[in-house]
Amino acid sequence: MGVGKSSVARHLSRLLRVKMVDLDAYIESSAGRKIASIIDIEGEEAYRRIETEALATVLETLPAHVLSLGGGTWISEHNRSLIRDNGLTSIWLESTFDHCWQNIRKSRKERPLARNKDAALRLFESRQLVYCLADWHFVVRPGLTSYDVARQIVDEIF
Repeated sequence: MGVGKSSVARHLSRLLRVKMVDLDAYIESSAGRKIASIIDIEGEEAYRRIETEALATVLETLPAHVLSLGGGTWISEHNRSLIRDNGLTSIWLESTFDHCWQNIRKSRKERPLARNKDAALRLFESRQLVYCLADWHFVVRPGLTSYDVARQIVDEIF
């Protein structure tokens, strides 16, 4: 959360000249409301079911070659299996908590699971343990733009 996944994915899709889907945007469009609203009204568990259904639908029906996931999507073992079974390569964009927190604070996007710094830190620390299961690992260093990170991914993987 706050590392710049969506921005990097947009640049990556342009560099590779392939289609890209942002899973969070797909969910909000399909549901007709913001993710924060879904979580606030129905709870995180209900949202995670919606997220998994949306992921399966995207993988089955949309010709996306770059898929930007929400920060919690990869936490589910079932979601990781769906991604691998569909032949996608997973990439973990790692950064420091301070970098992510600065981006979260600047963003207009509501983060229902990270409304304060302590909650965001707990989420950050718990997710690191699962993010490391990704196929590739790129460190987002201070001063790098999302384009720089996408370029590095293209140079190293493709």
